[in-house]
Amino acid sequence: MLAIEIYRWPISDCNGVAPKTVRLRGQSIIEYVLIAAIISLVVVFAGPQVSGAIRNQFNQVTNAVNSGASGDNFMSAEEKTYREAMKTVVNKDAKDWTLDEQKAAATDIAKNGTSSVVYAKAKAAMDAGTKFSTKLTNGKTLEYRIIGINHDDLADGSGKAGLTFLTTSTAISSRMNATHTNVGGWEQSELRKKMNSGEIWNLMPSDFQSRVKAVKKLTNNVGGNDKNAAVTATADKLFLLSYSEIVPTSYWASSYPWTSSEGAQYEAFRDKVTNNCSGNESLKNGYSWWERSVCPLASSSFLDVNDRGDPSLNTPAMYSRIVCLAWCF
Repeated sequence: MLAIEIYRWPISDCNGVAPKTVRLRGQSIIEYVLIAAIISLVVVFAGPQVSGAIRNQFNQVTNAVNSGASGDNFMSAEEKTYREAMKTVVNKDAKDWTLDEQKAAATDIAKNGTSSVVYAKAKAAMDAGTKFSTKLTNGKTLEYRIIGINHDDLADGSGKAGLTFLTTSTAISSRMNATHTNVGGWEQSELRKKMNSGEIWNLMPSDFQSRVKAVKKLTNNVGGNDKNAAVTATADKLFLLSYSEIVPTSYWASSYPWTSSEGAQYEAFRDKVTNNCSGNESLKNGYSWWERSVCPLASSSFLDVNDRGDPSLNTPAMYSRIVCLAWCF
């Protein structure tokens, strides 16, 4: 008798029902052709009952592949959401992008950079200061705009976040610390804790929270007025902007070098925020808002942007200021 080593197609019973553990996602067309060839051999040498079961199972695989030639049947929920959003995001005005579509655009830009089919739209929206909005859990409306494209490094080291956003509304306010101190900097601040797991994070709706990507932020987390303070990284879902992410050059660069090392200026501020210690139209929102940078001249204060657009003001940590959240999709 002719002896043939047969590939054992996983069969749970003689009715041709595939085990739940069978994974088809990522199978190439070549693999399916090889499987088909192997099944043909089995059909020749196996009995009619086994052959019928194998045929039934292969038909299930074929139907799945044919009905989902683009891979839809094997996508994760996140991938399906992204795919569906991308069907409309390309032809839709950026100002009308939903959260799903903003996330889809960010994902595509992170993957394809300037070659992304939505890169030009995102950049145009950033340059125009296009505003988006979402409802907070307390009923207030949070308005925000794009300030960076492929700017921030993901905290897990897997690459860049496609889009960075900044709040433009005055819906949230808070003190930085319970006492007048900046010791421990942004990393140890009370406000950072509120923004990443506490009451401010909980203001964000669940569909917003699920889309946010944690990113790496560089900050002087020593505090005080140490001119040689080290800049270290934190992983943040929500964060405040630093002084160097706003201005092109630091006012204190020669005396306090770290003030130039807390991240590069965001693209939205280039050619718009040109002054490091005076009014900038692009930063005005009628109120003073916190930065995550400590004041280099005092151990009690953090920097803020005042109502005239000056990003070099310092405010004692116990005072309340507007919290202009930033985050990445």
